[in-house]
Amino acid sequence: MSLRIIATGGTFDKHYDEIAGQLDFGASHLPQVISRARITAEVALEELPLLDSLEMQDADRQRILASCRDSSQRAIVIVHGTDTMQLTAQVLGQAQLDKAIVLTGAMIPYEIANSDALFNFGFACGVAQVLQPGVYVAMNGQVFAWDKVAKNRSAGVFEQTQ
Repeated sequence: MSLRIIATGGTFDKHYDEIAGQLDFGASHLPQVISRARITAEVALEELPLLDSLEMQDADRQRILASCRDSSQRAIVIVHGTDTMQLTAQVLGQAQLDKAIVLTGAMIPYEIANSDALFNFGFACGVAQVLQPGVYVAMNGQVFAWDKVAKNRSAGVFEQTQ
């Protein structure tokens, strides 16, 4: 099975600028992450413009949807910012594509110590290959249906909703 990975930015892909003392985007970490995760499935990486998910607009979500729709792969992992992951999942879920689409991200950037990025990425890649077609959020060892998940900002986790 082949796997499409779509990079959209988010905390996962942010770099720490020591001079400015802030997080910003540079080149995506995903080529290194894919290598480090030692994924044996065939992987196609697509890098869309890297954005903080709070800056995503409807046009950005439509670009992600078009990428998923045009993909020849039936297993897709989208690395996305956690703040508006649910909004993008909704756009994708309502499209009802015949693919397993899994959104994941990180609460701590990949390059920062104790990041959850590598684990979340590997977990999402694994479940994307075995899930039935649909749209899911995979964070911190749990998988949620796109329409039954919310980010608990105070706890820093995703939770199932009714």
